[in-house]
Amino acid sequence: MSEKKYDCLRIENQLCFPLYACAKEIVRRYKPFLDELDLTYTQYITMMILWESKETNLKDLGKKLYLDSGTLTPLLKKLESKGYIKRKRSETDERNLAIKITPEGQALRDKALKVPQEMGKCVCLPEKDAAALYDLLYKVLGNLVEEPSSVSSADT
Repeated sequence: MSEKKYDCLRIENQLCFPLYACAKEIVRRYKPFLDELDLTYTQYITMMILWESKETNLKDLGKKLYLDSGTLTPLLKKLESKGYIKRKRSETDERNLAIKITPEGQALRDKALKVPQEMGKCVCLPEKDAAALYDLLYKVLGNLVEEPSSVSSADT
């Protein structure tokens, strides 16, 4: 019996495995730098959105981070307990939750400046390769989000 038909199940033939392993290792490398800020990786990327926008709502934040409200709600509660954000229900539509950065949260931005620089040392990719990888990952992400039920001909 031919083993060839099982080649699609070999881990080295999977695109998803190096993506998974790489993401896991990158988040692991972030940990010591984020520990200094008392943030998890997910809290850090949430703060990055708020450092830029100053205020957003739960729906838009979830869309930008590709996270659902069930993941974001406890994360936002934790950030609020640390004094970095304020959450407030809209007076006109109770379903709409506004999230606003506090002065303490904004001050954390200066402490976070070294994180991207330190992570750049860990990844060790030339700028051209990093830009190409960035573009490819967002292309894949866009394809997955646009067509969540379709599977391409490439192994995933």
